[in-house]
Amino acid sequence: MDVINALGRRKSAVARVYLRSGKGNITINGRTLEDYFKEETLRYIVRQPLNVTGTLADFDIKVNLDGGGIKGQAEALRLGISRALCEVDKEAYRPVLKSNGFLTRDAREVERKKPGQPGARRRFQFSKR
Repeated sequence: MDVINALGRRKSAVARVYLRSGKGNITINGRTLEDYFKEETLRYIVRQPLNVTGTLADFDIKVNLDGGGIKGQAEALRLGISRALCEVDKEAYRPVLKSNGFLTRDAREVERKKPGQPGARRRFQFSKR
């Protein structure tokens, strides 16, 4: 099997995923999964598509992660892995991943700050006199 690549995005995080057959190693920016994501909940988010499809030990995954915070990066990586698994075998993996919501891009972004006010929606305190 040759290398399959996919892209995952969440907020301002971008994950470029390269999937090939192997033993289940996940490398992120040259570091292991456990070294990159210290929290167990974030590692769980990343492994969700592999657990649902039962392919945790079937593929080696190499990832370039950029931008955003650690939670956004983990969710971008989840989407990237899900899209890569769909390219491997659409009939087997797509229905399971879609029913769990792993193929949906969460489009929510931070609203920009407006000029003349302290935040996106926040206003300076109004003084009548």
